[in-house]
Amino acid sequence: MSMASTSGDKARKVEKAAPGKPAHKRRFQRYGIDLRIQVKMFQAGQFLSCWGRSTELGEDGIGATLTGELVSGEIVSLEIPLPLSPYPLKVRAVVRFRQGLHYGFEFLTLNGSQKETVRRVCQMLAMKS
Repeated sequence: MSMASTSGDKARKVEKAAPGKPAHKRRFQRYGIDLRIQVKMFQAGQFLSCWGRSTELGEDGIGATLTGELVSGEIVSLEIPLPLSPYPLKVRAVVRFRQGLHYGFEFLTLNGSQKETVRRVCQMLAMKS
């Protein structure tokens, strides 16, 4: 950390990100999870889909390695077969991070029931770690 001056005599802490790491702090803890997910997107005038494996899950998003290519900011539909749920979680998400074929998605449209399911799965994963 370094100190940066502000107006006046006070100083504030400035977090410096490690090379290749985001400079922001996550709102929710992430937990390792390996699930087969499906990603649906609209590219070049047509609907496409690809498969991938999740790497981590948080209450606000999921990380995954995919078989297809996406761009940062792209909106997609995800189908995630979460434990503790009889049906796959179907949710819209935005690509927030990309490194090679690994992507970070932020959930956009979770309803109350979906939020509760994701929260319970995260709690279960926290107990296992």
